[in-house]
Amino acid sequence: MLYLLLALAIVLLPNALHVSLDTGIPGLNFSNLLFLVLLVVLLFSTRSASPRHQPPSKLGAPLLVFFAILGLGYFTAGPSEMMTPLEDVTRLKNAIFYPLLYFVFRHCKQDLTRTRQLITLVVIVAAVAAVEAISQGLSYGIGEYVETQRATGPFGDANMANRAGVFYAMFLPMLAAIAVFDRRKAVRVACVIGCLLLAGAILLTYSRQSYLIALLGLLILLMHRSIAAALLASVLLVATVSYLPASVVQRVEETRRVDATGAATVDNSTSSRLEIWDGAYKMWKENPGGVGLGRFTTHIGDYAPEYHGRDAHNAYVLIWAELGLIGVLVVFWLLWRMWSISKFVRRASPPGDSEGHAIALGFKITVFSMALSNVYGSPFYEGLIMASFWILCGLVERYGVLKAAAVTAQEPVPASAMWPMARVVDRFPLAARTMPGLGGPSRLPQN
Repeated sequence: MLYLLLALAIVLLPNALHVSLDTGIPGLNFSNLLFLVLLVVLLFSTRSASPRHQPPSKLGAPLLVFFAILGLGYFTAGPSEMMTPLEDVTRLKNAIFYPLLYFVFRHCKQDLTRTRQLITLVVIVAAVAAVEAISQGLSYGIGEYVETQRATGPFGDANMANRAGVFYAMFLPMLAAIAVFDRRKAVRVACVIGCLLLAGAILLTYSRQSYLIALLGLLILLMHRSIAAALLASVLLVATVSYLPASVVQRVEETRRVDATGAATVDNSTSSRLEIWDGAYKMWKENPGGVGLGRFTTHIGDYAPEYHGRDAHNAYVLIWAELGLIGVLVVFWLLWRMWSISKFVRRASPPGDSEGHAIALGFKITVFSMALSNVYGSPFYEGLIMASFWILCGLVERYGVLKAAAVTAQEPVPASAMWPMARVVDRFPLAARTMPGLGGPSRLPQN
């Protein structure tokens, strides 16, 4: 039952908008209810495939510190005319809730085979979400770019297109790494198909930051294969630009504009972000400890009046302005610990283990893509986008723990760890044959 609930959470959390369920409790949504059921079943489940001795959670310490800073930010935030007390509590709950999925899946009590299956399910769900986005995009048409006709898949209306794009760009490296490095032909073919689906969904979201994230992720991945492979991919990309849909080319060309004087400028979306970030810097200078959780939109109008009520469009700027320097430093600590999970999995996988190598490399680039997605946007607190990522963090780390335990169980016990007299037998087998109690003849009288 626990395994089925874990799989159900993986499927439903990114598709929560498709599930209409009113809990009747303010601030408690379907995702929260599913998590609570999963947590209860996990706590009362007696069957566990966890190793007896395992390393502490990689993300445990930075997440707990970050939760404490979020709590402090909640209490230091003053009253706001833009948010009610219930909305403040809900914001704090959502900021803490989705990272808790990491702990649940890190300690999900599943064996290596089922952990591998759950990781596979995460990327399958991402590919299925891409199919939905492609279907939306094709129904809108691809002849001309229209702001209100951007594909999102299961993530809502066109306002969520950028966030949907970074979701697909985050999970593209996982499939691509397996397609490049795994030795099983059928698996590689399936992953290539998944990559094509995710790439198509990214294009139809018309999210320029997602285009950049996906390209950088794939180039970094191919550079791990060989420099020649990365160069060849770059040449092929340039050669196929003319075959892209006209709407995609139009969207990219909008980034650079020429004004009436002939000078090149950036579009309003880019220029507005720069002005908002400048206002956020002024906000932080006046409030070094932060203005409080959820108060960026309340205060940004005091420093950039034309952007009153606007988001920071950069998660690091947002956290810096709301929680202070310590908040953003803890986030960087968290990112570094995520990065260390991939190193841990790589070390835990024995030589020649193509699957372990692919998962480790794919997850490393997924972390890089997630970090990059928060530079030009702020999906860090967005549960629909980040739930699957937190789940993947827990599963990949558990995969490494189980891999390490399996390798350790197969290794011979070193002589230094053996009982002293057993080491004598190991080093002097011929002499031991004549010693009583160590395999030699006994001198005790026989009855």
